[in-house]
Amino acid sequence: MAFENEQVEMIILDAEERMEKTVSVLKADYAVLRAGRANPHILDKVLVDYYGTPTPINQVGNLSVSDARCLVIAPWDNSMLKVIEKQLLAENIGITPTNDGKVIRLVFPQLTEERRKELVKQVKKMAEDAKVAVRNVRRDCMDELKKLKNNKEISEDEQAQAEKEAEKVVTKTIAAIDAAAAEKEKDVLSV
Repeated sequence: MAFENEQVEMIILDAEERMEKTVSVLKADYAVLRAGRANPHILDKVLVDYYGTPTPINQVGNLSVSDARCLVIAPWDNSMLKVIEKQLLAENIGITPTNDGKVIRLVFPQLTEERRKELVKQVKKMAEDAKVAVRNVRRDCMDELKKLKNNKEISEDEQAQAEKEAEKVVTKTIAAIDAAAAEKEKDVLSV
């Protein structure tokens, strides 16, 4: 929707962009969440010391899923095996690495029913935190619109129209959060 006042349009676009970032961060966090299957994204935040530089594991070797529950890390430089293994133990990702001298294997254990329920609670909490972030963005947006109205830069009608547009963006974003949470919940509960 196009607004006559450029400031109003910028406020709405900024709010929409911040809400989209919230959804993408939530999806990235869900990708890292361990759900009983081998998932290379669990290592996204793990950095190893590669000749004095903290480097993501996927940039020092190949990550591959050999079967549904086994992730294989094959470093390009064999001297990195011990470094990667040591860092994986230090990160405490919940999986003990096994080093056979050529590759490191991470075998993901089957999830128990109790652990699945804990993960579902975690998924729901992450979704709720994302919704709170979206509501905070909405509040900021509404405050900025109110300032414009109080400074007589926009009329009451323009403010109401902009607030309606902001609500549409909030509704769309919360629906995206709910969809992502439902998808991850289904993934966690599938055996």
